Amino acid sequence: MTKPFNILLVEDNEGDVEMTLRALKKAEQPCALTVANDGIHALDILRPDPGNASPPPQLILLDINMPRMDGKELLVAVKSDPRLRHIPVVMFTSSESPTDIRECYERHASCYVVKPFKGGEYTQALHDVVNFWSTTSRLPN
Repeated sequence: MTKPFNILLVEDNEGDVEMTLRALKKAEQPCALTVANDGIHALDILRPDPGNASPPPQLILLDINMPRMDGKELLVAVKSDPRLRHIPVVMFTSSESPTDIRECYERHASCYVVKPFKGGEYTQALHDVVNFWSTTSRLPN
């Protein structure tokens, strides 16, 4: 049996969380999804108490606009932490702003994907991202 591909979704919109859950159920690669509703919650998951450590995610799907700590701030925190910087971070957001795109790549995002609004297109985009990172690319152990 194939081990699930571990994904951390950092997203505050419950509708997008639900759409992501539904889309991943149909993915070729089995996925285990953990959800954080903002950057601070994500850091709690990524930097657990020593006795509570679980394996880090193999991929982070990150929205930009969130309360408390937004996606760009979390991206900087992840990429500046030697224990986390190897994890690919895909910006999966509705922002099409050229400034957001540039700033995310300047902060070392692995990829920037604009979330489609239609369900079928959303599912296909998500499957493309997950298939690339779980199958085509090689990630460190």
